Amino acid sequence: MPALSRRRTPNSGWVFWSPGRSRVTVMASVVVLAFLPVLSAPAAAYPPQVQVFVANTGSDNVTVYDTRLGEVTATVPVGDGPVGVGSTPDGDLVYVTNERADSVSVIDALTHVVIATVPVGQSPFGVAANDTHAYVANYGSDSVTVIDIPTNQPVAEIPVGRFPHTPVVSPDGSRVYVTNNGASSVTVIDAAANEVVGSIPVGRFPAGIAMGPSGDRLYVANTGDDSVTIISAVGVPVSTVAVGQAPIGLSATPRDVVYVANAGSDAVSVIDASAAAVSATIPVEQRPEGSAASPDNSFVYVTNTAANTMSVIDANTATPVATVPVGQKPEGLAVTG
Repeated sequence: MPALSRRRTPNSGWVFWSPGRSRVTVMASVVVLAFLPVLSAPAAAYPPQVQVFVANTGSDNVTVYDTRLGEVTATVPVGDGPVGVGSTPDGDLVYVTNERADSVSVIDALTHVVIATVPVGQSPFGVAANDTHAYVANYGSDSVTVIDIPTNQPVAEIPVGRFPHTPVVSPDGSRVYVTNNGASSVTVIDAAANEVVGSIPVGRFPAGIAMGPSGDRLYVANTGDDSVTIISAVGVPVSTVAVGQAPIGLSATPRDVVYVANAGSDAVSVIDASAAAVSATIPVEQRPEGSAASPDNSFVYVTNTAANTMSVIDANTATPVATVPVGQKPEGLAVTG
């Protein structure tokens, strides 16, 4: 394999090309008089809080978007060069990788305050978490740092493949899957033992990775050959779907529909997982790279790095419904709730 050149794209991080190629919280206080009956509001009147956290590489901060209000509610300063975002399953904590600072900022999702800064490996990129640990892909040191959530301390560093890009954790928290951008593979980690237990071959320059809602499929965006690899529950690639140019970020909705951000074609490919085929192509703004799906199947959020915006896509109709200004060069993002 020829040596890879590393080129910074204006969103979810790095795209690798071979030589010669171009490339909110709302609080209310209610006083009820003792002699008045207490009326219960319908549950639908107060939907669960779902927030989107966007890492802005160009402005060293994180934009917080409240999906109930449909507006930006906070901007949180973090470290130098934030690129990846992940959260705990309960949505209480958000982890942001600072690629130029070799650290991870830990944000309290309720207060929007950084409560810890954790040293990790070189050039950290993607991050994912289960209930007890966060897993950070260190692009520059070919490893994954394991952070203990209660103490915010690194407790292990696991060697993986070349240029690890993005991790994802299985729904039961037992496995961590990491794309290796320079090795055309996905490393499988046993989360209990912090040991590598397997490797899955995928396409060229794998970047984003997502897991289906039932945990029986993995989806990997292959930036180098404009495709998505679908992997079965037993870790075997079963299909390859052609998408747009330079796919980087992708996410799967609760209905197992996959949204792929194609940085090179300013569009999002929608994959029907059951048919293993593209069912729609959605135009968005310049250089889409990050993709994250809401847990209630309402919307999908896509960062447009070159436009400094986030597109909001209706997950039921596969149509864009809003464009939200965020910080400079937005890259990774995560939805909590």
